Amino acid sequence: MKELSKLLGYRKEIRVLDATLRDGGLVNNFYFSDDFVRALYATNIKAGVDYMELGYKASKDMFDVDKFGKWKFTDDDDIFKVIGENRDTGLKLAAMADVGRSDYKKDIRPREDSPLDLIRVATYVNTIPEAIDMIEDAKNKGYEVSVNIMAVSNAQESDIRVALEMLGNSPVDAIYIVDSFGSLFPEQIARIADLYCEYGTKYNKEIGIHAHNNQQLAFANTIEAVGDGVNWLDATYNGMGRGAGNCMMEHLIGFLHNPKYNLYPVIRFIEEHMDEVRKNGAVWGYDLQYYFTGMLNQHPRTAIAFTAEGRKDYSDYYKELIFHD
Repeated sequence: MKELSKLLGYRKEIRVLDATLRDGGLVNNFYFSDDFVRALYATNIKAGVDYMELGYKASKDMFDVDKFGKWKFTDDDDIFKVIGENRDTGLKLAAMADVGRSDYKKDIRPREDSPLDLIRVATYVNTIPEAIDMIEDAKNKGYEVSVNIMAVSNAQESDIRVALEMLGNSPVDAIYIVDSFGSLFPEQIARIADLYCEYGTKYNKEIGIHAHNNQQLAFANTIEAVGDGVNWLDATYNGMGRGAGNCMMEHLIGFLHNPKYNLYPVIRFIEEHMDEVRKNGAVWGYDLQYYFTGMLNQHPRTAIAFTAEGRKDYSDYYKELIFHD
């Protein structure tokens, strides 16, 4: 069986996480209908997806609850109302907590009182100590815990090594490579994956990847990482996510050739629901403005503003970026 699995190109350690509601929520301020969420949940179960990220655990003191949909805050009570208790489905539920933007000690309940299974901590290299406090808090409450080291393309290798050493000594279960700006190429991902996997092997941690599509490389970078030994893979339906979006779930499931995953429900969901999301005003996906910020290794906030303003003067925008002081 081991030889057959090698021949067919899949391995049982792979875990696929659907980040559509969380990363996609950055596109429409998390205003997803309950019917959309239920349909996505049912599709993930049918498709064999391992984790479904419902949204953020954002601080209600920092963010106005009247300006965002419920999945910006992902209250347990809302999950119970929309999805239920999620028993015996094979699908685990997740939420993300940002360092400095989450009241995690009070808003994340003990695991036995919550429908969530996984807490995803988001941090930068320079906030690792607080991230570790959040990891320990969630672990002590009974959750699986992963950590996303954001904007890795802007970090020095020496700093990444220090971060990985500290996280290796923490109780975190999985450590993610995050190409926040969509600026990395597959050969860079290969080197970064080798570095992360070095510490993953040393400390028995899983390694994951969360890719953005600014240079149309989110899928390429994700499958590069798979070949390099990365097991936890983020994707979104139709690539829905901030700016240029993410690795597309339909591409990833189609690529894996893993019998536990089923592409057909993914296609049906896209056909029946994603066009409606676009018709309701959500805009995401590759365009020149996102390519520019990815190529220049810059945060896409100015490209997002360019899109929101309906600008089409790409050459002027490019000059603004390269001549910006």
